[in-house]
Amino acid sequence: MENAGYGPVELPASAWRRGDLRAALAARDVGAVLRFAQQYTGASQARLAVATGLGQGRMNEIINGKRTVTRLDVFERIADGLTMPDDARALLGLAARRAAESGTLTGHAEIARVFTDQAEAARELRQQAGTAAQADILAVRALGLLALNDSLLRGPLTNRPTPVTVRALLLNPDAPAAAVRAEEIAESAEAFIAGIRLSLARLAELDAHPRIRLHVRLYDELPTWRMLRFDGTLYLSAFGTSYEGHRSAVYKLTAAANGVLHTGFRRQFDDMWRRSRRPGEGMAGDRG
Repeated sequence: MENAGYGPVELPASAWRRGDLRAALAARDVGAVLRFAQQYTGASQARLAVATGLGQGRMNEIINGKRTVTRLDVFERIADGLTMPDDARALLGLAARRAAESGTLTGHAEIARVFTDQAEAARELRQQAGTAAQADILAVRALGLLALNDSLLRGPLTNRPTPVTVRALLLNPDAPAAAVRAEEIAESAEAFIAGIRLSLARLAELDAHPRIRLHVRLYDELPTWRMLRFDGTLYLSAFGTSYEGHRSAVYKLTAAANGVLHTGFRRQFDDMWRRSRRPGEGMAGDRG
């Protein structure tokens, strides 16, 4: 029988111990998890949509495999809507409920804090940029992060008294993914690509800065994750199909014993770096 009311949907404890459900959680197959929820509770798609705070149309697409969930804040909504126990949350890559509710690091949780968007995290990001010995940036254009004079990180990086190594991965303006991304955010391909080229030109100006060793490379795939890493702390957000990365929730990840999120995303960045290419002759990335 379908759960009554409009609060969270509760699965029996035995359901969360099933191997097939746990495998779906580990694979982050949210559609399968929601189908299990329907099986064990009798909840309709409309009921699940209410419990998770997602629209019914979106819920239908997820359940039927027409939409893939990538945003961490949506994972959190689904976990809360299904009253997911902490061991199940861990399989999905989320912090324990107590840590998530407090917004602070508890025990060995990797998600130390969740910011609603970049604006809320801005002060901390600037502080990190002003003190870290190494910064890694995975973005699309990086205009709002690094390229412009009033960008979020440009001031802290250029005005600091100590040296810093910066690796910046930007979307290749010549890759087909650039036009796809432009269409996703309802921007003309010409303007979008021009923005990337402007960013590359402005980043090249930092090549002579005495305290910044900047390496810039270009990747070809459609962007999903936006990463800012300062030494051992990583800030993760997502590029949605209709919004830019700075509007996404920002998850602060710290290295933890036996942690998989921080390690996995750092490895993803390093792999993309190996597969990327330097911009044209004379650009900042040509120094190595």
